[in-house]
Amino acid sequence: MRLSILDQSPISSNQTPQDALNWSMKLAQAGEALGYTRYWIAEHHDLSGLACPAPEVLLSYIGANTNRIRIGSGAVLLPHYRPYKVAELFNTLATLFPNRIDLGIGRAPGGSAEAMTALSDNFIKNVGNFPALLRDLLHFLNDDFPTDTEYSKLSASPIPENPPVPWLLGTGKKSALLAAENGLPYTFGHFMSDHDGAAIIREYIDTFKPRREGQTPQVIVTVNVICGETAEKAEEVAASFLIWSLQMDKGEGHQGIPSINEAEQYKLTEKEIEKLDKVRQSMIIGNPYEVKQKLFELKTKYQADEMMINTISYLPEDRIRSYELIAKEVFSEGKHLKLKGH
Repeated sequence: MRLSILDQSPISSNQTPQDALNWSMKLAQAGEALGYTRYWIAEHHDLSGLACPAPEVLLSYIGANTNRIRIGSGAVLLPHYRPYKVAELFNTLATLFPNRIDLGIGRAPGGSAEAMTALSDNFIKNVGNFPALLRDLLHFLNDDFPTDTEYSKLSASPIPENPPVPWLLGTGKKSALLAAENGLPYTFGHFMSDHDGAAIIREYIDTFKPRREGQTPQVIVTVNVICGETAEKAEEVAASFLIWSLQMDKGEGHQGIPSINEAEQYKLTEKEIEKLDKVRQSMIIGNPYEVKQKLFELKTKYQADEMMINTISYLPEDRIRSYELIAKEVFSEGKHLKLKGH
């Protein structure tokens, strides 16, 4: 089974944003050493506890400090931007880091209404126009606008030998069908969707139209996972993320991911207990064997080619340790990564 990393660059309550971004680089390095297929960084705007509004900037830093692992955006939120600029940015990355760049594309705002307005006066309109924006972006990446169109003589320079690989990200049927229509690989956000993901993926596979000969549908499923040496340790580490998710829902959590001690002292209401139960249903929390079994179950359910793991913890060492334990359990050739303090 192929495994990959989704990083939201979380900021813990004892960290600065610089700390969080540097730990993102260390996570990518760890993923490369452990055999993960790709590392993607998310885009968020003015969200307390998440440090990266600009994947293209962080990817240049991470690309320069890694050698083999594929790196990409999870995702660039296209309605905020002009397709030409996005193509230029990712063509530049693909020129710097050949055959390593993925361009994950999404349509969510990635932040508050105020952030959405500050980024673009036309976000709502652009969401409605998303299929056309996506088609323009693909033409710029492929450098193949038809000769009778406005941009036929325009290239998104530099043109890399190996173009960025576009992926469409989503949590519902609309995005899956758009990916299928455009012959794009698709990433389903299991960790943030209430829809019947397995049915959505089946429809994506059944309606997939190749853009070029030999293309087949490709599916990544993203899931929140916390793994510990024991199930008890995993639950302990998970407490910080679970309480922080509640705080964010209430418009709190501005101090970042709470410590395990702070999380354990948080007084839960009955309603919050119900909310946490719902969050847990879309998560995997457990020891390495339990996590492996659940990942394989999800992979089979979704007909996925690859599982992408998002892990948030208070201590960045616990986060990297979780990825390490999973890799050792899933990959027969997994290597133990020596970390300071382990």
